[in-house]
Amino acid sequence: MLAVHRSAEDGGADGRTPGLFVHGLGGSAANWTALMDRLSGVVDGEAVDLPGFGRSNPPADGNLSLSGHVRAVIGYLEASRRGPVHLFGNSLGGAVAVRLAALRPDLVRSLTLVSPALPELPPQRSAWPTGLLALPGVPALLRRLPAGRRDAEAATEDLLRLVYGDPGSLEPAARAEAVAEYRRRLEVPHAMQALIGSARGIVSAYTERGDQALWRQAERVEAPVLLVYGLRDRLVAYRSARRACAAFADARLLVLPDSGHVAMMEHPDAVARAVRELIADADR
Repeated sequence: MLAVHRSAEDGGADGRTPGLFVHGLGGSAANWTALMDRLSGVVDGEAVDLPGFGRSNPPADGNLSLSGHVRAVIGYLEASRRGPVHLFGNSLGGAVAVRLAALRPDLVRSLTLVSPALPELPPQRSAWPTGLLALPGVPALLRRLPAGRRDAEAATEDLLRLVYGDPGSLEPAARAEAVAEYRRRLEVPHAMQALIGSARGIVSAYTERGDQALWRQAERVEAPVLLVYGLRDRLVAYRSARRACAAFADARLLVLPDSGHVAMMEHPDAVARAVRELIADADR
């Protein structure tokens, strides 16, 4: 079973509809805390740690492919009987959400995709290091790096520069929390394997054809979709927004000029406003 972070209040007959939040590569359920807080009045939210990430154990069968993550999330929704949900996904979690919505429309009320990892060729140069994680031999190379090169504070700063449009805007408490989370991840024996395996999984998904192709699956999504892109995103280029808007049958677009790859963390108020409009329309 996936580890879950819940909203402050439990669901029930309080008028709120269920929501499920799925993080990106190298992230965790905590990536959604700010947005979940702002949506707590309308969504009974739960954020999951994908297999091998956060506090979830790695999959027993070792399957860290995109479809493996999708099966894990479907399994959780079926076991918890929370569906249909307002489904949220960022980056890798966005690709998971698209495939899930295409395969199981009965489980999805609406779809909010923040910088979804949909096939983009050629990728931005700044995204190449993430793709390199999928290459054989890279994990061993990373483990051989001198300790000073993997200092938690320096590594966290590199990560923040990669995913935030303006990393300097982070409050000291948020920065300290990010460093603490990075240190915790270094202590988890399976963390690197989960990162590498999932990176390989998303790269493999980019090459799939036929009914399994992510763009073709996007065309099959029946639920209304909110697409969120940041113009300072170094991992998913804004240019893919045009194709995404054309692929989904019912799509609306939010563009945030100052956001990077994690708009739900960097500009949660703006994202929350757009989500409330989407949910109001979907729940009519």
